[in-house]
Amino acid sequence: MTATPRIVIVGGGFAGLWATRALAREAVGITLIDRANHHLFQPLLYQVATAGLSAPDIAAPLRHILRDQRNVRVLLGEVPGVDLAARTVRLADGTTLPYDQLLVASGATHAYFGHDHWAAHAPGLKTLDDALLIRRRVLLAFERAEAAADEAGREAWLHFAVVGGGPTGVELAGTLAEIARHTLRQEFRRIDPRRARVRLIEAGPAPLASFPPALQAKTRRQLERLGVDVVCGAPVADITAEGYRLGETFVPCRTVLWAAGVAASPLGRLLAAQSGVECDRAGRVKVRPDLSLPGHPEVFVAGDLAAVTQPDGRPVPGVAPAAKQMGRHVAAAMRARLRGAASAPFVYRDYGNLATIGRMAAVVDLRGLQFSGLPAWWFWLAAHVFFLIGFRNRLAVLMNWAWAYWTYQRHARIVIGGRAGAPPEEDQASSRSGAR
Repeated sequence: MTATPRIVIVGGGFAGLWATRALAREAVGITLIDRANHHLFQPLLYQVATAGLSAPDIAAPLRHILRDQRNVRVLLGEVPGVDLAARTVRLADGTTLPYDQLLVASGATHAYFGHDHWAAHAPGLKTLDDALLIRRRVLLAFERAEAAADEAGREAWLHFAVVGGGPTGVELAGTLAEIARHTLRQEFRRIDPRRARVRLIEAGPAPLASFPPALQAKTRRQLERLGVDVVCGAPVADITAEGYRLGETFVPCRTVLWAAGVAASPLGRLLAAQSGVECDRAGRVKVRPDLSLPGHPEVFVAGDLAAVTQPDGRPVPGVAPAAKQMGRHVAAAMRARLRGAASAPFVYRDYGNLATIGRMAAVVDLRGLQFSGLPAWWFWLAAHVFFLIGFRNRLAVLMNWAWAYWTYQRHARIVIGGRAGAPPEEDQASSRSGAR
């Protein structure tokens, strides 16, 4: 009797989950490993960070999503190592899992360009823990401004800086401006939240570098209309607990958020070291056209961990649609291998870019069809609700957004964990280990 083929998938994000589901009808034994018990819809993570949505609105337990797929076992665990020669995956608790085929899709983390000490002062946004930490810092900044003893202290607490002008940075900056100017008005007695200063800092010449120049200009205008100070061509030189430095100028600011850099999971460099394959500057593995690891056709790399070049020479972007397509492609390649057939090269289908800036403000680029403002915002909303997993998630998000649209209120403005007077660094440590 032939043994059931063993497939191990590391990472329950878009690439890993879509590959798992695409293998639902195959006679294989799949082990899906993730260090979180949930699948996260990352495009809406900033909504949790800015108190527009709660964590369950954009996340669902992996076991629940895969409850009807009988060929899958879900494991909660961290994967610090893979032995390509022995064809085993090692978990942090010492357990080893053998595989016949392997998909590594462990995602990405923050990159501070050699300044890792900035992380304590400028948290990034990749996980629910990150989002809850940012939400706590933002809401407590207004509380501490209210309690500040002098004007300089109030101004430092009411200054919010977002470093990085990509979609996440633009979304965070626009939403922070709306919170200050609409959500919190009339709720404080010693401060006027509308005086809060929100600054978006982009090292490049314009925000949303992957968008056409016309939409970049519209993005800047819409941000400025919301009250965001957009600073381009000026990389941050330093970040401390008291503020940040642009060139020679130090700016007092107690809330700095990081949206500027991404680095692949450490597993990428580990795979490269064992196989002799190169990584790009972000630590992504340079894979073969079918997404397999050179020299190891039984190993695939996908999502933010894979460096893939399109026929026109451009890299496949690290976005959710690309990760989903990679996941489905890897599943097809695995099926082909099981049948002794050759696998096809991966072809990325670019359906366009979209980013929201604030209430009734967004930009959309659909293969040359460009529009912005209210129509783009409605399109962005419909697309994100459609791609959420689960009816409950879609319904909850629609209800919360409808309420926020008419009232400007954000229902998730609850600060939990830590001490009321704790410094930001202690807030970060508390968030990493505390409640949700």
